Amino acid sequence: MNPLRRVSVSIFDRFLRLIEVKTPSDRLVLRVLFFVVIFSGIWLLYSINEKYSSETPIRGGILREGIVGTPRFINPTLAITRADQDVTALVYSGLMKINSEGVLLPDVAESVTVSDDGLTYNVILRRDVRFHDGKPLTAHDVVYTIQLIQNPDLKSPLRGNWTDVTIEEVSENEINIVLAEPYAPFIENFQFGILPEHLWNSIPIEQIPFSQLNTEPIGSGPFKVLNAKRDPSGLIEGYNLAANHDRERSPKIDTMQLHFYTDETKLVEAMNKHLIDASAYVSNENLDSVTKSGHFKLVTEPLPRIFGIFFNQNKSAALRDPAVREALSLAIDRDALIEKSLHGQGVPITAPVLTTGDAIESVDGSNVSASSTSVERAKQILHDAGWITNNLGLLEKQVDGSAETLSITLRTSNAPLFDSITEAVTEEWKAIGVEVSTEQFEQTGLVQTVIRPRDFQALLFGLDMSRSGDLYPFWHSSQKDDPGLNIAQYTNLTVDTLLQSARTEQDETARQRTLQEAGTIISNERPALLLFQPKMSYVVAEDIIISPIHDVGKTSDRFSNITDWYTDSDTLWNIFKENN
Repeated sequence: MNPLRRVSVSIFDRFLRLIEVKTPSDRLVLRVLFFVVIFSGIWLLYSINEKYSSETPIRGGILREGIVGTPRFINPTLAITRADQDVTALVYSGLMKINSEGVLLPDVAESVTVSDDGLTYNVILRRDVRFHDGKPLTAHDVVYTIQLIQNPDLKSPLRGNWTDVTIEEVSENEINIVLAEPYAPFIENFQFGILPEHLWNSIPIEQIPFSQLNTEPIGSGPFKVLNAKRDPSGLIEGYNLAANHDRERSPKIDTMQLHFYTDETKLVEAMNKHLIDASAYVSNENLDSVTKSGHFKLVTEPLPRIFGIFFNQNKSAALRDPAVREALSLAIDRDALIEKSLHGQGVPITAPVLTTGDAIESVDGSNVSASSTSVERAKQILHDAGWITNNLGLLEKQVDGSAETLSITLRTSNAPLFDSITEAVTEEWKAIGVEVSTEQFEQTGLVQTVIRPRDFQALLFGLDMSRSGDLYPFWHSSQKDDPGLNIAQYTNLTVDTLLQSARTEQDETARQRTLQEAGTIISNERPALLLFQPKMSYVVAEDIIISPIHDVGKTSDRFSNITDWYTDSDTLWNIFKENN
């Protein structure tokens, strides 16, 4: 027997014998005291452990991600599909990235400094960044990538963001990016992935879309490609990715397996069999069936898209009446609309300013949710404005000496989401006495024959905005004609001034305040009825811990902080923690 153990046992036996020779009353006291000491010791150890230890992520584990689609361009200058963007976000890194609070911070860049006039962005690169093949990432790579994006022969989807931008290579680790005119939200473009010049520069521009590097990419991101799984026809079915530990903050998850599915049905089947751990491709109508088992949790965040009904007041005398537009807004129950059309995965809005989180406050005084009271109020507003029911049961008003009937033709896409929204809105408008007819178009036809020539009375449509929330392209009077995006042809000189100011304001707080002011004016004048922002829905296994996801620009932004995600953890005293 171990000598120390023999001594401890001997002391314990002596203490017990000491108790037994005492009087009955003393034995009771000593026994109580004995157990008090034992439990006090246990409680002390527990308290010390709780105070000085915590759950700590440890490296290891596998994350199996499900994606619908087939990757073709895992190339930041060409990625346009969600599948391409997802893999690109994992393999490549940019000058800047979004942190878990939705704030843009340096990534490959060590620092980004903006000149006082807002025209020049001086970028100092970190010197410790390497591509997955071990080559250092330098200014040459950044300049090459930007110039490739700018090359019209490539037809990069990012080209519009870099028009009239000059790149100056100052040194191996410093560049200047110079704008023709100040544009405060421009810095959002610094999230593009950086290509390794030494692998791409020998490929002719016309051959770049066909390069094998598009499906066997080498970047400097948190994960690197180990191998690809292909079907008999050569299409990619999956990727095995390994954590890139040759970076300042390397992932805690060791391996990512990307599984590609041809349709959502196959994806949902795989999730229900627990063959994959996470996916952002589960549609709203299937979320409940996937999450009801309790194996998965749902993470949501509003996307920078705004759906609304845009008015062309030049095509309808009735819609020029502010009372009509107010009544139409009051009649719409946005909460019910979101529940019906998005299965609850949206945020009701009445103003064009983007929101994050799960709620937004109405800025125009209207109800986000309609009720019987608001419907009656809408009817009263129309009555007070002179709209009276005629012999045919339609609302009518004398406008410029002639009788104008309150009838609206609503045009939109023939996609299922717009079908559902149109049905709900039509019922609610008819309930307050408005005659409504609908016309639906294929997406291409809608753009070419309705939106571009502004040929509509009312248009149900969605606007894709950036994280910056810049309202200028959608509401400034200079953008009211095609190819501008001010499809409501809205004109307000005060709003124009505010939107121009917001574009050059470098102080983000002041810029957001200016946008809010402009948004309030637009909301109060109702050139459009804003309905909702859809949410990104990410389904992930309960045992996988991910960092918060806020203020995303697109669904692939969910991977912005994947280096903080983990599958394994341990409880350690803080003094023994690995410095991560």
